[in-house]
Amino acid sequence: MLINREREKIINLVAYFADNVNYLGKTKLFKLLYFVDFEHYKLTGRSVTGLDYYAWKMGPVPTMLFDEIERPEPDMQEKVKVQQKTLQNNKKMFCIEAIAQFDSRLFTKRELRLIGEFAQKYKEAKAEDMVEATHLENLPWSKIYNSPTGKQKIIPYELALRTQELEEMKAFISERQDFIGLFK
Repeated sequence: MLINREREKIINLVAYFADNVNYLGKTKLFKLLYFVDFEHYKLTGRSVTGLDYYAWKMGPVPTMLFDEIERPEPDMQEKVKVQQKTLQNNKKMFCIEAIAQFDSRLFTKRELRLIGEFAQKYKEAKAEDMVEATHLENLPWSKIYNSPTGKQKIIPYELALRTQELEEMKAFISERQDFIGLFK
């Protein structure tokens, strides 16, 4: 399997959240990744992980990770252990535990700050709380999921921005791509 920087960041983020929040299962993990990515996009015009999120009933889901959490690839297994547990209400939960240290060198200072802020804010939250937080009206998930054809559709990062911010960010992204193109 090809390991790229985005994949390394994703795996390390899973390990970080596993070490720094309680009650980490698939749902809570997906919501934390979504919050970090969309907030970072709002600030910089790019996500932290490069993941695409889809508008599923329970909230935004990075489909690339959905199945892998249950059956992790070897590189993910080096950082985290996933175990299925039965809760008191007989529901099944995939509990995620870090088994290797988080590598902060993969992240910028801004990314680390955001990751830490969301871990702190949702440290004690349960999955149900996280679902509620992502379903607030006028947030990106809600805008897509509640549209006539939005269920199961990709959630565009641009929805994290207000109209004026969107125009400014599009200009910034275009300039950034032109600049990067000079070095190719």
